[in-house]
Amino acid sequence: MDNCSTKCPVVTVSLNPALDYTFTLERLMVGEVNRASRVHERPGGKGVNVAVALAGSGIPVVATGFLGRENAGLFTSFFSKFGIIDRYHRLPGATRTSIKIVDLVAGQTTDVNAPGLAPTLLDLLDLRNDLLELAASGVTWFVLSGSLPPQVDAGFYRDLIRDIKSRGAKVCLDTSGEPLRLAYNAGADILKPNVHELAELVGRELPDEASVIRAASNLGLLETEVVVSFGAEGACFVSAEGTVIARPPKITKRSTVGAGDAMVAGIIAAHLAGDGLVDRARRATAFSVAALTMSPDATITPAMIEEESVRVSVASFAHTR
Repeated sequence: MDNCSTKCPVVTVSLNPALDYTFTLERLMVGEVNRASRVHERPGGKGVNVAVALAGSGIPVVATGFLGRENAGLFTSFFSKFGIIDRYHRLPGATRTSIKIVDLVAGQTTDVNAPGLAPTLLDLLDLRNDLLELAASGVTWFVLSGSLPPQVDAGFYRDLIRDIKSRGAKVCLDTSGEPLRLAYNAGADILKPNVHELAELVGRELPDEASVIRAASNLGLLETEVVVSFGAEGACFVSAEGTVIARPPKITKRSTVGAGDAMVAGIIAAHLAGDGLVDRARRATAFSVAALTMSPDATITPAMIEEESVRVSVASFAHTR
């Protein structure tokens, strides 16, 4: 393994990436024949999206996880295009496909995800060993994001967080359901659920911003920063430094694909830059706004982030942890 810790401060991990097909429609008519105005193909998955956003903003990044050998070439050329170091483990079969249907009138995206690959226990052990070697070599941040393949134990992220933290690296976790429930108190430095994922975690409805902030604050993890995204309405950021809400300007959404992943990239970029809580919230939200307003084949750039950052408003919230 080549030593990339000094050049690549971030490693993104996706056990279940996908080849995304995005169909853009004027309006989705359920049960009827729909004709797309545009079809776009792109390697995706949450960790891949985070890596692309980081690379586009000028931050070197390693991407790893599992890919199927049958269509791995599409990912290989894609990573090369963005200068992302590809450390994915190749498995038999093809990486799954994901269908995203963008309804322009409703401003909504509907996802249909195929099953993923089936890594063996040996595959999982090999990946874990590679990650721990990277952690020991000095990589600063590991981003664990997305779903787990059905055959993988739901506690995999929990155990991996503890192992990575024991090597002195930091972890951002962006997942949902049972993997999040098992892993949220394993010591991750950042948790990034959306409102629905947080509600599922705490076991109750969160009808307004105040209830979301209380739920995030009451997780009781003083060493963990909790970022809860509200989609186009912004996000709340809860940490030992305080609590703030970041609100984007009024925008025309082109697609919600990858907006949450872009926010994760922005959070990591802000931490690497040494930003305080307010500036982290502003930078992370700018990443998300850029993703919401650009076409599916566009890429976040430093100029976009600079432009959008000045339009993001950040306000402190009275509730404390």
